[in-house]
Amino acid sequence: MKLDTIEIKAFVPARELAESMAFYEALGFEVTLESDDLAYVRFGATSFLLSQFYNPEHANNFVMHMLVSNADDWHRNVEASGVVTKFSVRLSPPDDRPWGIRDFTLIDPTGVLWRIGHVISG
Repeated sequence: MKLDTIEIKAFVPARELAESMAFYEALGFEVTLESDDLAYVRFGATSFLLSQFYNPEHANNFVMHMLVSNADDWHRNVEASGVVTKFSVRLSPPDDRPWGIRDFTLIDPTGVLWRIGHVISG
């Protein structure tokens, strides 16, 4: 029996697909494929599917976690991108969490909560 997995992706909800694609592109993500209701979004080896699907309860309870090599550098990237002002989104400062991650939160234009962080060296 061969049970190797290749990849797993989340379908991240988007209230307005074009606005969400512009938001992620401003952060440095690349939209490599798109249709009227779906976009393939990637940054390096990581990716997700952005879906033109909006249910407020779902979107406001949807969380993505992105493990990076340096959360502080990513935070500076988010600040420099101008998305907080341009898209009226919320960004928290980086902080060391009791679960061994230094991270910050970013809420996208649809209400999806992103936790972006790195493992704290012990």
